[in-house]
Amino acid sequence: MPVTSTSSQPQSSSKPKLSIKKVLIANRGEIAVRVARACRELGVRSVAIYSEADRYALHVKKADESHCLGSDPLQGYLSPHQIVNLAVETGCDALHPGYGFLSENAELAEICAQRGVKFIGPSADVIRQMGDKTEARNSAKRASVPVTPGSEGNLRDLEHAVEVAAGIGYPVMLKATSGGGGRGIRRCNDEKDLRSNYQRVISEATKAFGRAEVFLEKCIVDPRHIEVQVLADAHGGVVHLYERDCSIQRRNQKLIELAPSPQLTNEQRHYVGELAVKVAREVGYENAGTVEFLLDHDGSFYFMEMNTRVQVEHTITEQITGIDIVKTQIRIAAGEPLPFLQADISYRGFAAQFRINAEDPKNGFLPSFGRISRYYSPGGPGVRTDAAIYTGYTIPPYYDSMCAKLIVWNLTWEDLLERAERALEDMQIYGIRTTIPYYREILRHPQFRAGDFNTGFVEAHPELINYSIKRRPESLAAALAAAVAAQAGM
Repeated sequence: MPVTSTSSQPQSSSKPKLSIKKVLIANRGEIAVRVARACRELGVRSVAIYSEADRYALHVKKADESHCLGSDPLQGYLSPHQIVNLAVETGCDALHPGYGFLSENAELAEICAQRGVKFIGPSADVIRQMGDKTEARNSAKRASVPVTPGSEGNLRDLEHAVEVAAGIGYPVMLKATSGGGGRGIRRCNDEKDLRSNYQRVISEATKAFGRAEVFLEKCIVDPRHIEVQVLADAHGGVVHLYERDCSIQRRNQKLIELAPSPQLTNEQRHYVGELAVKVAREVGYENAGTVEFLLDHDGSFYFMEMNTRVQVEHTITEQITGIDIVKTQIRIAAGEPLPFLQADISYRGFAAQFRINAEDPKNGFLPSFGRISRYYSPGGPGVRTDAAIYTGYTIPPYYDSMCAKLIVWNLTWEDLLERAERALEDMQIYGIRTTIPYYREILRHPQFRAGDFNTGFVEAHPELINYSIKRRPESLAAALAAAVAAQAGM
């Protein structure tokens, strides 16, 4: 039987009533904490799930109820039938998938529909359609949204790949049809690369996604990675919340995200927003989603993919627009129409999100899991931290290395950079290595400060990893106190 703990915190009776009364959060970490907080503000009860490895995780403490799904650190989070069964048993009328795990799993959405649990996201058909990258490309084409030149559908075999690549020219990107999160993607600079990588991508796709299908498209060298947040209700309302710049990334994994992009003109901003809305309308999208684009050096936008879930970086869009995306997700799932039109939405200032990863940049970004002996969260105007860590918490080695997100806002780009550097300095995490000092080096780089960067920035500047960690006097004192406490077994 599941282990359950229920908090004694009362629900306010003065909050507006939704048709959704109780939400199961099918996730862990900071996004589960984020959803639990949104539920609390809406007067909706929340239910957390956890593995034994997560028994002392923060999301377990923040939800109104928490239920253990077993000792395996991953199986419970990846078992759609078990999760929906628990939702039904606990009286939940909705389920929020967060991001990662089963968030873009059509089967989970289907089982929810079959069991009468509202899936807080798009329909299973839309998830399936946009999760297949060749189908997603076809949808963008039907919406008259430009896509990069590539294969028509999936590749038949290696020789077909060689033929297509010769037609569009190298370099090319070989991609798993069901890929995501930077997996199942290889750049091929010539035919030799293509022949050596073809079977590798097939193998990666099969292991990671259970499908061997791959396709090929022209590689846009060092583009800017621009994505647009969209919201759509069940009544035909579709809007965009402007764009985010995700160009600062390593091996297709985002590190720093910005909103809006300091690299776009207002004309480009409105144009790419309209493209994203076209894609959402074409597929009959409902709830929150993100349409991702590559921006070439000649100013051309190309559709890349659509993420059918809330994004890790939704926070910075919330900061510049004032719209709570997670609460809006729940309201849409409850059948409410969007409370605004496109003309009602504006943005103010600039925001940046830093993914605080438990990794050691100086050691090849190897994971640095372990016990956090001291944690100090930054504060002040325009500073927000979404985290699932606390002093004494042990980061388990089974999950993604991201342990917190630092979000900073300010009115101007220049002021944002100054505030971000101060907030990163204020954020102190002892006991593990993190990417914080590396981000401070990026912030100081003239090219980044000038707002002139692309997806090749990290690889082009390996010297930024040669940082030295300088602690302020109070930080040194805290470190010594942490060491003494640890030695004493406190």
